[in-house]
Amino acid sequence: MAHRTSNRQRNSWAVSLLEVRPTDRVLEIGFGPGLAIAELALRATQGHVYGIDHSEVMVQQAGRRNAAAIRAHRVHLAHASVDELPSFDEPLDAVLAVNSVGFWPDPVERLRRLRDLLRPAGRIALVSQPRCPGATRATTARAAQELQDLLAEAGFTEIQAETLDLDPPVACVLAGNPTDGTGRPDQP
Repeated sequence: MAHRTSNRQRNSWAVSLLEVRPTDRVLEIGFGPGLAIAELALRATQGHVYGIDHSEVMVQQAGRRNAAAIRAHRVHLAHASVDELPSFDEPLDAVLAVNSVGFWPDPVERLRRLRDLLRPAGRIALVSQPRCPGATRATTARAAQELQDLLAEAGFTEIQAETLDLDPPVACVLAGNPTDGTGRPDQP
């Protein structure tokens, strides 16, 4: 997975859209071989990057890829599931999930839990590159709409979708945590 050019492009693009700042605290769910973790660590130079993955093999691979940042205590990887998130001492600034939401049980409830972990105005990016046989731009558009609907149902706002023209295309759906904490945009 780490050697496929499209995976590198997809992860780098998604991280760039998340607009991670140097002091951010970021969580990636389902980090695989750790490509986006490495990109996030390059951006959150004074912050912390957390990652969970349900595969011990991926935790090991990502650990090797990000060994220096782990030794510097800037990257923290855990063998865990989105069902049982580890504890974070402070609110997160951003969350990233690439090609993993489709495997989550009750994704709306998981997204609500993630929203609770985000600071007000925190950001989330959900990425989907459909890999089903015959996937097209229309397949990606449907996947993006599904992610938008899930985020809206979970109370996120400012939802927007971006597309990266790969084969098949990649959708990144970005959203924000409301600043009033209610699941609704700020009221005047």
